[in-house]
This record gives sequence, C-alpha cells and structure tokens, in this order.
Amino acid sequence: MKFSFKLLLWTIIVLALALGISGYYFVDYVFETSMERETGQAMDESRILGFAFETAALNAPTKYDVLADRTIQEIALNLENKGSRLLRISDEQGQTIYKSNGFEGNEFLLHQTTEEINTWQVIRPGDHYYIQTCMVIDAMDRALYLETMRDVTEVFRERSMGFLVYRRVTVLMLIFGTLTMHGIASWLTRPIRLLTRATKRMAEGEYSYRARKVSEDELGQLTLDFNQMANTLEHNIATLEKELKAREDFVAAFAHELKTPLTAIIGYADMLRSHRLDEEKSFLSANYIYTEGKRLEAMSFRLLEIMVTRHGEPKLQMVPADVLFQYLYDMYMSNKTMGFHLKYDDGIVRAEPNLIKSVLMNLIDNACKASDPGSVIEINGRMGKGKYRFSVKDYGMGIPKEEQEKITKAFYMVDKSRSRSRNGAGLGLALCVEILALHKSRLEIESEPGKGTCMSFVLAAEWRSL
Repeated sequence: MKFSFKLLLWTIIVLALALGISGYYFVDYVFETSMERETGQAMDESRILGFAFETAALNAPTKYDVLADRTIQEIALNLENKGSRLLRISDEQGQTIYKSNGFEGNEFLLHQTTEEINTWQVIRPGDHYYIQTCMVIDAMDRALYLETMRDVTEVFRERSMGFLVYRRVTVLMLIFGTLTMHGIASWLTRPIRLLTRATKRMAEGEYSYRARKVSEDELGQLTLDFNQMANTLEHNIATLEKELKAREDFVAAFAHELKTPLTAIIGYADMLRSHRLDEEKSFLSANYIYTEGKRLEAMSFRLLEIMVTRHGEPKLQMVPADVLFQYLYDMYMSNKTMGFHLKYDDGIVRAEPNLIKSVLMNLIDNACKASDPGSVIEINGRMGKGKYRFSVKDYGMGIPKEEQEKITKAFYMVDKSRSRSRNGAGLGLALCVEILALHKSRLEIESEPGKGTCMSFVLAAEWRSL
C-alpha cells in the first residue's frame, strides 16, 4: 500500500472515530440535560398535585374522620380534569383507588416509595415514553400513593433525530475529509514520489537524473541530500569507468609492450638454435636478446615499484636538499654525452629520500631521452615560503599540449620508437606520480614542442639552520 493511501486511511479512521465519539457524547449530553429538566418538572408537578390533593382533602366535607375512597376519586377526577393529567392514587396496601384513562404505569415504584423518598422512572408503554413519578401524600390520616405520568416522547424523538442528523453530517464530513485529505496527502507525499522516480531512473542507469526540490521542510532537505548522494555516486561511477578504461588501456599497452620484445627474443633465439651463424651475426642476435631482456627486466622492476608505492606508506623525514643534489651529481656528472647543470638552494625537505631520488632520476632519464646528445639538462632547487621546488628542464623535442595529460599514464610514450630505442617503456612518469602522491605533491609539466620541457614538483621544507 502506498504511503499516501496509508496516510489517507489512518486520517479517515481517526476522523471517523473523533466525529463518532464526539457526536455521541454531544447528542447524549443534550438528551440527558433535557431529561433532567423534564424529570425535575415532573417531580415538581407531582409535589404540586400532592399539595393540591391534601388541600382539597382538608376542605372536602366528610361524615367521618377518615377520608372515604369516594371522596378520593372525586378529588382525583377534579385534579385530572384541571390539567389533563394522567394520575393514579393507591391506598396503603397499593390497591388502586383511582386511575386516569391511559395511565399504563407499572407498580414498581409503589414498593420503592416512602414518606421520605419520592421516586421516578422512565417507562415506555407502546410507542410513547413517560416519566412516572410516585410520592406519599397524607390525607386525613391516610397515607396514599400519588403517581403521575409525564409524556417525554418528544425528548426521545429529538434524540433520535439528533443521532440521525449527526450520522448524515458525519458521512458528509467523512466524504469531504476524504477528498480534502486525498489532496493533502498527495501534496505532502509529492517529494517522496519525485524521489522514487529519481531512484528508478538512476537504477535504470540514468545517473545524471536529479530529483526536483518542491518543499522547504525535512523532505526538501532529504531531496537535497539525495541529490548530493547522486552527485557523489555519479562522480564515483565516472571515476570507476575512467579507472576501468585506464586499466583496459594499461593491459592492452602492457600486452603490446611484452609482445614486441618477446617476438624479437623468440625470433633471434630460434635463429641461433636452428641456424649456424657466423660470429658477428651470433653476437648481434645475442646482443639484441640481451637488450630486449634488460628492457623487460627494467619494465618489470618499474611495475613492481609502482605496485609497492601504491600500497606502501612512506616514512617521511627531514632531508637536506644538498644530499639529494650531491647524489645526482655523483650519478650524472661522469656522463659526457649530456651537459648537466645543477643549481640549488640550501634547505631541508620533508620526504622519503630514496623515493625522491627515484623521482629525480626518472625525470632526468626522460629529459635525456627527449634530448639530442650533447644537449643541456638543467637540474634546479629553489627554496620558497615553507616549500622547496625541484625542477628538471631540457631543451629537447618538447611535448604537445594534448599529450601532456597522458604521459603520466603507464606505458604511454609520446615518441614510441625513440623511447624503445633507449629501453623506455613509459613507466617512469607513472611511478613519479605515484611517489609524489604519497608526499602530498604532484608533477607539474611545462612544455612547448621544439623548445623543450620543464618538469617540477614541490615538497614541504624549511630553511637549513646554520
């Protein structure tokens, strides 16, 4: 069952109970009030008749000290004719002395009434309702029972009419309330329906669909939270799809990078196995096998370094910058094929030294691969406000703008033939990005085709105290 129907159903149930109970008590209260009024008037009228009877008995001529039944009948008839009343007079033993035509009261009150206690009851002889009263009157040493009947049929008719009218009003109110609450329930649950629609659309794969906010209450806030969740979900899905695409590209590139050297290795190995070659051809074949094997070895080591870096947590320490640059000096200054220029400021950087050395060496190796022999490679370090910037600049072939965002991906190479000729596999910059991410840094690339490339990154640092 829909929430709006539940809300409507329970509202109608509560409304029906409220109207029914309140209506019953209201009509019953009016009836009880009317009955109290009628009962009071009946008792007052009974007392007046009793007083009148006693007065008439005192004034009645009699030959004896005891009032005769005949005289009682005459007084009763006279009282009845004056007010068109229904009455009955009984003697001390409860025997009827006089009874009006139409008096249909029972004798229950005769056994309950005393001189101190006047009694009454409601009776229904036939289709009419009466209040029957009974009291004891003293008439010339006789204790007589005076009973009267007051017609209160109209009060009961009004109660029946009140219930009938109230039932009709209740039905009309329920119909009106149902229609009204249906509209209110639809209006209140509209945000829920919009959220349900958005959920179904997103379940069908339409992740860009958003629920429309139509209220400023808690449901409106829920809509905002849902849309925020949807934004996060869409972003995560896009990220996963991007990572999946990158992984597929990685696998494809890795398979290609494996295929090329393995094909050559297998071909030359088969040639050495199946043909008798002279010494020079044998050396060239073995050398090619060795070169391609070393490239595969370097590629496997780089992949292993990337995996370890992604799952590792480096222990950062304060490292003097001159220690890193001295290491680079010892590694590259003996290389006469390129011109290396080192220039750096004193400072202490927060880093894992071996990982940062690996980053700098990869950047320098890439600069060498992108430059012609004899070109200048500038390696600089600049101290700023709490930051230390490392940069490696070459004056080689440069990187096109559209390629700059791709070169940090594994196995991606701008010039594949040039990179492979120098045992490159396109993994160096991917490793650099992973290491710098662990240091809360990133690789910055500035390049222009034909004019060279500058790659740099920044680490947290402080001035070196003297």
